[in-house]
Amino acid sequence: MQSLLSILREVRDPRDFNARHDLAAILFVALAATLCGAKSCVAIADFAAAYVELLTEIVDFPHGAPSHDCFSRVFRLLDPEEMALVFARFVAALREGLGLDPVKGVVAVDGKRLRRAYERGRACMPPLMVSVWDAETRLSLATRHAPGGNEVAATLAALKSLVLKGCIVTADALHCHPAMAAAVRNTGAHYALKLKANNAPLFTCVQAAFATADKRGKLAFHEESEFAHDRHERRRASVIARPANAPDFPDLAAVGRIVEERQAGNGKLTERVHYVALSKRLTPKRVLEVFRAHWTVENQLHWPLDVVFNEDDARTRKDYGPQNLAVIRRIAIDILRAHPDNRSVGRKMNLAAWRQDFFFDLFAHLR
Repeated sequence: MQSLLSILREVRDPRDFNARHDLAAILFVALAATLCGAKSCVAIADFAAAYVELLTEIVDFPHGAPSHDCFSRVFRLLDPEEMALVFARFVAALREGLGLDPVKGVVAVDGKRLRRAYERGRACMPPLMVSVWDAETRLSLATRHAPGGNEVAATLAALKSLVLKGCIVTADALHCHPAMAAAVRNTGAHYALKLKANNAPLFTCVQAAFATADKRGKLAFHEESEFAHDRHERRRASVIARPANAPDFPDLAAVGRIVEERQAGNGKLTERVHYVALSKRLTPKRVLEVFRAHWTVENQLHWPLDVVFNEDDARTRKDYGPQNLAVIRRIAIDILRAHPDNRSVGRKMNLAAWRQDFFFDLFAHLR
């Protein structure tokens, strides 16, 4: 816990000299309340008022518990870049405390809208957060606000701060462009970027190359099937070397194709074809593993943020408030997931609210 407080004390305070409450104390209470189920600044203030005697054993509140206006104002004023640095320091401390090796395996990049955090008259442009996700440990590596909804620029900025040597970075078709490929390679990683018609020259070339390989009838593949949720799915992956006539694309070594067939319980059959640009030639089996691992960022991060933390319903919307509270939620979910108890994130959140010993134990992995 002291390690976390030392990280929070490094945040630059945007308030004037007459601020009554310590900034690190406010951030810690906001995180503690979020761990216990608080979903808004009002709920955070209610938590602080209810547990003020316990909280003063950890942080100083000489003027009593802060009001919800105080919490709201702090998060509105805080620079999102400062919170991005807080998250980076937290990730480093958490991984060190858990004894985790340097990142390896699949690292997924994906954006998520804060759907109800838009300002009045801007419902079409809610704030966007970009997450860099370690699919092996199920922990975030970085998170960053995308000003103006520019997911590409935010992703490139996030990658600059990471060392991903030996990893495979995955992203959707929005990121299949030369700048992203070069940025990934500069981190020491390889890329597996989904390829669609938004990159028309490469997409058309890859389609033609696979059509030619199919006609020859000797294309190796790996196939997997599964039955779940009242539907049967079959996936077939194939890989070919970079086509000779492929347009210029940094370090492109191979391209993959994944054909998905899904039969619903009513017998309806649908088929989708996905293409992947690769900087390293992988086996068809490995391509399928990487493709599946990418979606853990949706299932293990974005889904719990919406379902457990109610992020899509959060109506904090002024200035930098939505983005900064989103970082607090991502710190909270990493702390909850890092705890060895095998309960779900939601159940751990309830236990943190109901049992003080479990609440304090959540911070035991931070050194």
